[in-house]
Amino acid sequence: MSNPSVGSYQLSRPRRSGPTIDKCAMIPILACIFGLIVYPILTFLNPTDQQTMLSGVANRPEPRIFWPVMTALSLLLAVQYRARFSKLSLPPHIFCLIAYLAFAGASVLWAVSPRSSLVRFVQQVMIVTSIVLPAMLAVRTADIMRGVFLCFAFALILNLVFVLSGSVTMAQHGSKLMDIGYQGYFQGKNYLGECATIAMLLSMYEIRCPGWGRRAVGVVVFILAIVLVYLSDSKAALGLALIAPFLASVTMMVRKITRISPAIILLSIPVTWIVLSHVSHLSMERLSYMLYGDSSLTGRTVIWDFARFEIQRSPFLGWGYQSFWLVPGSPGLYAPGWVASMPDAHNGYYDTMLELGHIGLAFLLAFILATLHGIGRVADRNPARALLLLSLALFVIMCNFLETWWMRAFEFLWLIFVIVAAETARYWQPLPLRRAGYRPRSLKPGSPGALPEAETSQLRVKLP
Repeated sequence: MSNPSVGSYQLSRPRRSGPTIDKCAMIPILACIFGLIVYPILTFLNPTDQQTMLSGVANRPEPRIFWPVMTALSLLLAVQYRARFSKLSLPPHIFCLIAYLAFAGASVLWAVSPRSSLVRFVQQVMIVTSIVLPAMLAVRTADIMRGVFLCFAFALILNLVFVLSGSVTMAQHGSKLMDIGYQGYFQGKNYLGECATIAMLLSMYEIRCPGWGRRAVGVVVFILAIVLVYLSDSKAALGLALIAPFLASVTMMVRKITRISPAIILLSIPVTWIVLSHVSHLSMERLSYMLYGDSSLTGRTVIWDFARFEIQRSPFLGWGYQSFWLVPGSPGLYAPGWVASMPDAHNGYYDTMLELGHIGLAFLLAFILATLHGIGRVADRNPARALLLLSLALFVIMCNFLETWWMRAFEFLWLIFVIVAAETARYWQPLPLRRAGYRPRSLKPGSPGALPEAETSQLRVKLP
């Protein structure tokens, strides 16, 4: 039978295709595997490198080999697929990421330790290039987030083996040394809790996708993630595991009704918090005491008091990118007591101001808000994928209020946020004209036929 036609138009039957394996898409997935599995296990097997990992300096040979190789492969793929590369249009949030990265590089000029700052900046350039460039070059049918899910699923299985062998985090309580939670192959229990939470968010998306096999794997990973979050005793990860998807769902619902950007909707939350904290006695310390009975947030408020003092000493430009903590001659070494041994301020926003000043914080916030706005554009094409990306982004954003992950070389939460930004950039690209036609109503979000994972039908015009 011929295709159904209306007047002078002819509508072709939609073509469904499964996820495509694309070598451009494999580069970001390999970066995730290295940051989430390979390097943490190498560090776990050699505990002498723990402080090196926390400070972000690659003294091991593996990172010095891996990231340059990934960068070289990314550039070679850009040359090989120069037709794709020539058609790329950078969305605003990628421009903001580049500006944020460039300002960090410029801070080498005034850094306390220019050499350390330069080395760490070069590491970041290679990491961002290895994720963003190949991800944007990948074909639309390549499902990068599915690969990330499988990476985290495998990480949970490996961590379960380490947990069963008794890998715990030890802490000093008075005169006793006590275990405070399982850590798996990571350097602390919070890492395991955050890894399991990311896996949980990814599995929630997989459960919604078509295919009983895919859903079954999603359910198994979801259950395993809950178990490991509980065993890690990471209270922050457990709380944010509930807050992030709920807040993302509410934001998407409000956006659907009002058509307001997710960036504006979510920006109203910290603005409201600032207003309430100024007109009432509500504060982070008070909230922490109400929830956990500890107003110091496990000693973080002591670190933050010192960080705020040092920010006031260099408010605009900071002390240089990653040139404040554990760097010879830096002010961080003169912190009171045990604070001097800290690798960071346990707050990504304070550390950004310490290193890059208020100007650097402005660049970071611009990148975050532009990414959230871009996720709203993803919702126009694939609401389920947008909900996943927003949940992941919110989890990383909120985690940075208690830990420092922004632009850290060996932190998988930073890699996840960059992957979210790259995935958002893929949806920002305009659809090819020949693929932008009919979309069957029967396709479910996340199905092989849903944009941008598969090709859609095309509208043909009969010429006289």
